[in-house]
Amino acid sequence: MTNSPSSTNPTDPASGTPNSRAGRREWTALGVLMLPLLLVSMDVSVLYFAIPAITADLEPSGTQQLWIFDIYAFVLAGLLMTMGSIGDRIGRRRLLLIGAAAFGTASLVAAYADSAETLIAARAVLGIGGATLMPSTMALLRTMFTDPGQRAKAIGLWSGVMTAGVALGSVLSGVLVQYFWWGSVFLINLPAMALLLLIGPFLLPESKNPAPGRFDRPSVPLSLAAVLPVIYGLKEIPSEGWHAQYVVSVTVGLLFAALFVHRQRTAASPMIDPTLFRGRGFAPSVVLNLVSAFGMMGSAFFTTQYLQSVLGKSAMEAALWALLPSVPIGAAAPLATTLVQKGVDRAYVVASGFAIAACGYGMLALTGADSLWLVLASAGVLASGIVMVMSQIMDLAMGSAPVEKAGVASSLMETGAEFGGALGMAVLGSIGTAVYRHGIPTSAPAPAHETLGGALAVARQLPGHTGDALAATARQAFTDGMHGAAIAGAVLLLGAAFAATRTLRGLRVPAQETPAKASV
Repeated sequence: MTNSPSSTNPTDPASGTPNSRAGRREWTALGVLMLPLLLVSMDVSVLYFAIPAITADLEPSGTQQLWIFDIYAFVLAGLLMTMGSIGDRIGRRRLLLIGAAAFGTASLVAAYADSAETLIAARAVLGIGGATLMPSTMALLRTMFTDPGQRAKAIGLWSGVMTAGVALGSVLSGVLVQYFWWGSVFLINLPAMALLLLIGPFLLPESKNPAPGRFDRPSVPLSLAAVLPVIYGLKEIPSEGWHAQYVVSVTVGLLFAALFVHRQRTAASPMIDPTLFRGRGFAPSVVLNLVSAFGMMGSAFFTTQYLQSVLGKSAMEAALWALLPSVPIGAAAPLATTLVQKGVDRAYVVASGFAIAACGYGMLALTGADSLWLVLASAGVLASGIVMVMSQIMDLAMGSAPVEKAGVASSLMETGAEFGGALGMAVLGSIGTAVYRHGIPTSAPAPAHETLGGALAVARQLPGHTGDALAATARQAFTDGMHGAAIAGAVLLLGAAFAATRTLRGLRVPAQETPAKASV
């Protein structure tokens, strides 16, 4: 097919050489790709306010309710690496469209599910679809934007959409459940997926690894066995504590992770090519991306509870207030990109982002039991710093990885982020819980020692001043626990800032590259 003047890689008439600058077609395609990306990230939190209505309608058991909520994230995290590898082999656009069809169909089934089992199955398929969409969007972005400056801007938008989607999901679910029925939180996926299926084949270029080798099937169960137990254990530890079953789950996952790594190093055609990690930029980017997710999700674990349980906001009020910190995020990635393009070493931009995020944690450590605006400001500062980091290290990782391995590279970054988020909630949540329990009087009933919610429930049953005193003590203990976690988070992020200056200094993505051949 003959490319139009705004298509990928037109020929410069003056020089006769390929021009790698993207035009209107590519930027329009990016807008189309952002829709499914936004919805995939929103689906992580879209059930926050829908669960009560689902519980009343479908009457799931306690275990079924947990699976309705969690199965999406588990399947998504477990299949990211597999789907990234498959996309590199069969074509990223093809996998994207297959995933869109699966995501749309599963959304329709979920919206009209008449049993908990059906809804759980539909949510699992949504996770499969999400695992195809996330690495495919980034891999296609890597293919469409071969100019480093344009690619950095596009990846900045990608990072901002991903971050905003989680916050928007909970609020949107609250609005939809209030005015419609709970199934509407799934039906909103259909127009975007339909649009992608209709115009994606014409607007998006196809790209794949021209010589991918044989698909390594044993790596699929090994990757699932490595990811799922670790994510499960880390997800349960903040609320349930370091019980043996969760520690065993994490340990088993790590053992399978070691087997998975061994398989990748010895297989003739591995799912994850170890050569990706031999470049200076890729391995540090994966680790720093994990730390970024650690910081972001570790903070969210406390701020959401603070708004509801300490300040007494309703779930809907808390979600609406939580939107305010996302406002400055829109300027964070463009600012970081501009600084790098003006010649500032990327290492110092990334280190500055970590330092800004650490300041956000520092502000959180100064809050009291009635500090709404300080908590919101700290969350905004922290999120802005993290988005600066994520946009730059994602650009560095994708720019360092060969185009033919863009799907695998993207899936590794996203899997690392899933691990980092779960680890952040587990570690910082455990620190906060330990400090909280230390602040609760030994004479208080057992439920008050477990969680702030348990303490408030007990306080409501106690008479007058006794109940008020317990509630006030519990709120202050939670705030103190948040302070301890914030200090730990700040120290970690400052350490990451130092590591970034040491590992990323002087690293640059190629100034210009030969664009991969693509068919439209």
